[in-house]
Amino acid sequence: VQLQASGGGSVQAGGSLSLSCAFSGLTMSNFGLGWFRQAPGKEREGIACVSNSDGWTEYADSVRFRFTVDRDGLKNVAILRMNNLKPEDTAVYYCASMWGASCRLNAWEYEHWGRGTLVTVSS
Repeated sequence: VQLQASGGGSVQAGGSLSLSCAFSGLTMSNFGLGWFRQAPGKEREGIACVSNSDGWTEYADSVRFRFTVDRDGLKNVAILRMNNLKPEDTAVYYCASMWGASCRLNAWEYEHWGRGTLVTVSS
């Protein structure tokens, strides 16, 4: 299994950015794709996930109503759309995969991780 996050960059507060997670090797249909982030000096935080089987999503309170996650099974891509970005959203963002019919935001449940992409939000 391989995953690669991309799309990071710099944006001003209030702006928007979309991240992509290209994945391969997930041969079974029941898996979840999660987005995590880690800011300097802070622990890794699960922020959003989507179930591949039925599109079920979960969000952390910190991003709910601002971020949306979706997947495109045909293209093997998961998208994280981030709106109304805040300086506290500055972090390295990672995508990861877990097996199962649903998804959760616990990092320990994710088996495969991609390299992160940096998002910087300036005030």
